[in-house]
Amino acid sequence: MTQPIHFVDAFTDTAFAGNPAAICVLRSPAEADWMQTVAAEMNLSETAFLVPRADPVADGYDLRWFTPSHEVDLCGHATLASAHVLWRTGALDESATARFHTRSGLLTAAAADGWIDLDFPAEPMEAVDDPGGLSDSLGVAALWVGRNRMDYMVEVASEDDVRGLAPDFHRLGLIETRGVIVTAPGDDPEVDFVSRFFAPRYGVNEDPVTGSAHCALAPFWGERLGRERMTARQVSRRGGVVRVAVVGDRVRLSGQAVTVMRGELL
Repeated sequence: MTQPIHFVDAFTDTAFAGNPAAICVLRSPAEADWMQTVAAEMNLSETAFLVPRADPVADGYDLRWFTPSHEVDLCGHATLASAHVLWRTGALDESATARFHTRSGLLTAAAADGWIDLDFPAEPMEAVDDPGGLSDSLGVAALWVGRNRMDYMVEVASEDDVRGLAPDFHRLGLIETRGVIVTAPGDDPEVDFVSRFFAPRYGVNEDPVTGSAHCALAPFWGERLGRERMTARQVSRRGGVVRVAVVGDRVRLSGQAVTVMRGELL
């Protein structure tokens, strides 16, 4: 029996931009080793696996995310892509909220005026000392360093500093963390802040657009800018736009998505 698989570019309205994810809607739960092997074969920053619950409309789907080398606790772009696939294939009506049961609790997605709104947990950073080698690995001076349960975050002086980063991925991969977010204020008056995200320890040197990183970026910049709603741009080579809103201990992430390919695992 074959397994359909969908390739979706997330946090973009243009094919071959944003962050690509592979999405598998399974008929029944699969072994973790098999899912990890599929993710390694896809070699994208994330491959997502969904299993419908007894009533997918009311109860939703179980959702897991895998990089080429690790299962992760939270992923924004592959969740956005999963909702896009469910609506485009007719598994859910587009008026229905997609509900996902994950290692980070219940996450939801709703369609709104051509965008997809995700309801995610806030993942605020706490200020910490440089763990040793972090700034040197990035090749940039850090104004501030923070840490949450998943990642480090480094604030730098300018958008040019973020765009010009050329990390030493070997050295960066020695730091015990899922990934490293680097951020600065945006130069464009329509963009509040910019970022890039590096996760060589998890098999992804640079992630093009990282929804889960914005669960930390939104409260960080919201406090500094005195704003609840902001527009962010991840300035990787592919790039993408994320609208964010801080709502108590939750963060709303909004983006768009485009299906670029469908296939079958044989």
